[in-house]
Formats: sequence, structure tokens, C-alpha cells
Amino acid sequence: MNRLDTLTSWHSDWSGLRVAVLGLGVTGFAAADTLAELGADVLVVASQAPDERARLLDVIGARLVQSDLTEVPGELIGQRPEVLIASPGFHPDHPLLLWAEAEGIPVWGDIELAWRLRDKVGEPAEWILVTGTNGKTTTVQLTATILAAAGHRVAPCGNIGIPVLDAIRDPQGWDVLVVELSSYQLHHVKRSGVGSLVPYSSVCLNLADDHIDWHGSYEAYGEAKGTVYENTKVACVYNKADGATEMMVRDADVQEGARAIGFDLGVPGPSDFGIVDGILVDRAFLEERFDSALELITIDELALLGLDAPHVVSNILAASALARSFGVAPEVIRIALAGFSLDPHRIEVVATADEIRWIDDSKATNPHAADASLKAFGSVVWLVGGLLKGVDIDDLVKRHAPRLRGAIIIGADRTELRDAFARHAPELRVFEIDADDTEQVMPEAVRRAAELAEAGDVVLLAPAAASMDQFSSYAERGSKFQNAVREFLGGGADDDESASQPNA
Repeated sequence: MNRLDTLTSWHSDWSGLRVAVLGLGVTGFAAADTLAELGADVLVVASQAPDERARLLDVIGARLVQSDLTEVPGELIGQRPEVLIASPGFHPDHPLLLWAEAEGIPVWGDIELAWRLRDKVGEPAEWILVTGTNGKTTTVQLTATILAAAGHRVAPCGNIGIPVLDAIRDPQGWDVLVVELSSYQLHHVKRSGVGSLVPYSSVCLNLADDHIDWHGSYEAYGEAKGTVYENTKVACVYNKADGATEMMVRDADVQEGARAIGFDLGVPGPSDFGIVDGILVDRAFLEERFDSALELITIDELALLGLDAPHVVSNILAASALARSFGVAPEVIRIALAGFSLDPHRIEVVATADEIRWIDDSKATNPHAADASLKAFGSVVWLVGGLLKGVDIDDLVKRHAPRLRGAIIIGADRTELRDAFARHAPELRVFEIDADDTEQVMPEAVRRAAELAEAGDVVLLAPAAASMDQFSSYAERGSKFQNAVREFLGGGADDDESASQPNA
């Protein structure tokens, strides 16, 4: 038997296992720390090594090789690893991954490693998996909030910020992990065989063009996302408004007894979640689902909470389905939602002044997310642009041109957006921000937006692009926008929270 096939538990003998870890970000360090604790021979290979993490590697007994990673370091060849742990950002055709494939060295991601080690603290937690092009973090947080309100020990983790490897080692233990998974992580998740993940329930919220430059094609991106449903035990939750997610469920090899549960904003069928007369309802997890439904919460109640934007309502329905699959009562869902708020930079109202609302949706890092954000508002001055990641922006501009008062294009390369507006909105007033100094991008964008906006308009930062061409993250981009808005408006903003909630 292959030694790796015996390593399916924290209590297996990992001592001396030769492991290479690619990358020293949050995920890479968590993998190195975990494996060093197990007694493995750990070599970390990274192009960048933050000083604090590099020092900690010495403390835990792991070795570090810094390299530009354009070729295989001699130290890696000398170690001859038995398994290679790839951090999520490593492209499938990266030279080190191609070398591992040629040498017959298995490649794992942090998710497979964590699944094999999930029994460190008490009874292993169940895993609920969440992926999709957009809405992952909100849905994970919603699901975890609902499960916690029901009294379960729950940890939101994965791509949301807390590595799964850290969650499984928490000494208090958990009943359930709600795991956000990116397509990068799912690329390295095995569909079958030793170490294969067996989720309790799972959802792919939607599928749209994104990360095509990483996966190579839309089909490869979709195939990675579909992995989330493999081996699911209880509920495969899918979006009825997105046929690609239903096909993923149909194609998945699930456990006997697992159910397909649909959700959308329409009237639900007998195994679905949806909306009837302004009420979110469950027609899946009740005995008489063909003749009745369970009320969860009303759209009017969500409006008072600022949670009534259509894409947020969709996320609530998906999270409710996952929580109901775990046995949470409908009344607990209503109580949990009453205390929930969206993350910063997700349709966050910055200010209202002169009947103009300024909204930060910097987290809309692809066209699909920006589309959902734009749909929530009537007349918009749109701040758009950044690193497009190989996706087509043309359809988005064409679809929303009629609702635009004007547009402000940011980003290092503005050519595609400039051409799209010229084709589909030639009369629209469009400004480009070509500031060389990143610190000046948002102040200039805000000033130009103020020139365009009129009473009743929304000035919306929904870039439809990643931020790394000009900013370190979507959060920095959003924060700089918010600071620029507040500085521009001075004391003229309305702090009345009820006046500044977005409308569906």
C-alpha cells in the first residue's frame, strides 16, 4: 500500500514524511505548521517570505527556500518530496507543479490535507461547503450565523480568511465547519479515492466568467466548481436561476440519500426554497411539502435590515437551505437574520448628501458581481475598472447602459472599458482616471462622479475587476473610496442610517 494512503487521520504516522509546501501566505504557513507538528520533514518553497513567518519556520522546525520559482530549486530536487502541498494561488501550469507531475509526486491542496486531519479534536466536525462565482463569503457568514443561533459550535473558514487547517486544530472543537472554497482550492480537491472529501451539504451559488486566465477556459473553471457536490451526504443546494449549477448536481457522484434542493427568487417547487407573496419559504424540509410551505422571513423585514437586494436575498435562501439541512428550525433563521449585517465593501452605504447615495461595492471583483449590484439601483454613476482577469466586460456595459447617468473608469489598463462604452453608450459622459499616483485615483474619481451625479442617483463603486493593478486588495480600494467620499463631502453627509439603505 502507498504510504500516503495510510495517512487518513491525525493519529496516523506522519513522522519523517517528506513534504514540500509551495507558498508562505496564510494557507502555506498553516500547512507547514500543521505538518511540522505531525513530525513531517517540511520544506517551504516561496518567492516571498514575510519576516515573521520566516522566523517562525525556524521555530517549528521547517526549512525555507526562497526562489523566483521560474525553475525548480536544487533543494527541492534534493529533498525528493513524497507529496507536494500547493497553496491556492499556484497556477496549474506552474513550473513546480509540472515538475511534480512529471516526477509522479502527488499534489494536494490544503483542503485535502485538512480533511485527512479533521479528527484531531474530539469527534470530527461535519463540513458544509460553499462555492460560486459570487456571494460565497456572505452565504458562509449567513449559514454560520444561523447555525450558531441554533446552538451549534460552528466555524466559518477556508477562503473566508481562517484556514481550514487552523480551524480543525482549534482545541475547543466544532460541530460543523462552513467552508468557503475558491475554484483554486477546488481544483486540487480529489473527486474520489483515499482522502476524498465527504461534505454534509454543499452549494454552488452561481457560475459566471471569472478566473479564466487561471483555469484556462470557462469549462475548466466550471468543472472545478462542480467538485463541491462530489460525495455530498445530505443536500446538494443549487441555484434554479443558473442552469449550470443544476447540471453540476446532476453530474455529481453523491452519497445514497442525498437530495437536490433548489432555490431562486420565484415561487418554489416541492423541494425548493423561494418566495411567495413577499415571503421567503421552505418547501423542501417539511413532511407535507407538496401542499404547504414554512415561512422563514418576509422581504419587508429584510428591507428594514438592509438585506433586500436581490442577490443578497438569493444568498439568504441558499444559507437557509443549508441550515435547514442541518435541522435548524425556521424561527431560528428569522432570529439569526435580525442580527446579521453585510461585510464591509459589500453594497456598503458610505454617505448620503444632496439626495445622492455613495455606495461601496468594491467586493464586486468580476462582471457577475457588478451585474447584481447594478441591478439593485435605478440611476447610477458607475465607478468601474481594474484588473479584468481575462473576462469579457462588453455584455455588462451593454446591459446596464440605459441605467447609467455616467461612468468613471479606473484601472491601469482602461482600453477594454473605453471601447465598450464607445460601442454601447456613445452619448454617455465617461471620465477616465489616469492618475499615476494611486493615492490620487479615488479623490479624482469621486470629484468627477460628483460632477455627474444628480438628486436621486447612486454613485456606485462596483469595479467588475480585481484591484491588484492599483491597490493591494479590494478592501484597500474600497477604503480609499470611502475616505475620498467623506473628505469630499465634509460635513454635508446624512448620517441617518434608515435613509441610506439600498433598495432592491
